[in-house]
Amino acid sequence: MLTEIPHNHLCKVTLLGNLVSKPDIRYQANPVVAVAELTLATHSRWYDKPSKQFKEWTSYHTVKVIGDIVDRALIHADKGDIILLQGYLINSKKNNREIIHATYAQTYPKGYAQSINQIHLSGTITSEIKVIMTENNKELAEITVESKQDIYSSITQQSHLVTVQRPIHVWGKQALYIAEHGNINDQIIVDGKLNYLNNKNKNQFIDAHQAVLLTKQ
Repeated sequence: MLTEIPHNHLCKVTLLGNLVSKPDIRYQANPVVAVAELTLATHSRWYDKPSKQFKEWTSYHTVKVIGDIVDRALIHADKGDIILLQGYLINSKKNNREIIHATYAQTYPKGYAQSINQIHLSGTITSEIKVIMTENNKELAEITVESKQDIYSSITQQSHLVTVQRPIHVWGKQALYIAEHGNINDQIIVDGKLNYLNNKNKNQFIDAHQAVLLTKQ
């Protein structure tokens, strides 16, 4: 008899954008560890068919960085610099925020670069699937996905389980397929973009380009 295999899910965020301000860097004692917080702006541009115009949108990502990469990549970073980073989603205990914890960062001089905003996520469906018709007559499926990862902490020097839940927006034919075949506790893999709800807390959600549903046989 096969037993259930525990999941160590994937949650990988890649961003390339501009620093909104100089990173806030401080040092924590016992052990001495550098901690930085920064805000990264990424930009997207698309053609809006109803208005027949190009539109632009800027997303502001709150990022926390801990450890040696602060001194290696961020110590001289300043407002307007281009930053490439990779990390994972986390719920910050400070002000109950949903942020990105960066595990890699590299700074480039000020200038213009086309933004990158990409997330790959796997997880478990934890909510009923809602299908919404938007004002532009497009089908949108909204689901909540829980992702669990074993993460090594440079502060505690131990691995610990990080669990996050985020809404996923799936569009078009994929939305209808997932609504018809998906259920709570099914596994799903998502390739998409990290966005933020227009509410007080600017909660994160994932706009899926592709969603792969893994249903139980």
